[in-house]
Amino acid sequence: MRILGIDPGLDTTGYGVIEASGRDLLLIEGGVIRTGSAEEPLESRLSHLYDGITEIIEEFTPQAVALEELYSHYEHPTTAILMGHARGVICLSAARKGIPVHSYAATRIKSCLTGNGRATKEHVQRAVQARLKLEKPPEPHDTADALAAAICHWWMSHSPIAEAVKEKTPR
Repeated sequence: MRILGIDPGLDTTGYGVIEASGRDLLLIEGGVIRTGSAEEPLESRLSHLYDGITEIIEEFTPQAVALEELYSHYEHPTTAILMGHARGVICLSAARKGIPVHSYAATRIKSCLTGNGRATKEHVQRAVQARLKLEKPPEPHDTADALAAAICHWWMSHSPIAEAVKEKTPR
């Protein structure tokens, strides 16, 4: 199974592609899509993001997309709105290719990898490094977060413990 993990952002969107075979996970590719400067029109930046995600999907043909859920602090509602635009474009790109999108809260992703839903970015990087058997932690943080989302999806879709967690989680 090939999974595309995405850490959505309007300025920088991290992505990571992993391949799962049983309990073995292999890094295929990771990186970032930069959408341009904040001075560029929103529609131009969203178009660039759409093109970038579509290109990655076409090149790596994932069977699933794992996406970090929208979260914003109440003091910064504009951040949530901008993130919503980015997530919408990502979901549209996946839908156009017939790929299911699975969303996970950042705390769920961190908990799957580290056992701590409030883990630091560095802790997540080290956990991704260990799980994928990499020589060094993936950088930047956006890429590590995207790979963490992909690993979380693999775990949530294959672990009997995860099945129990899903059943107890209110919808």
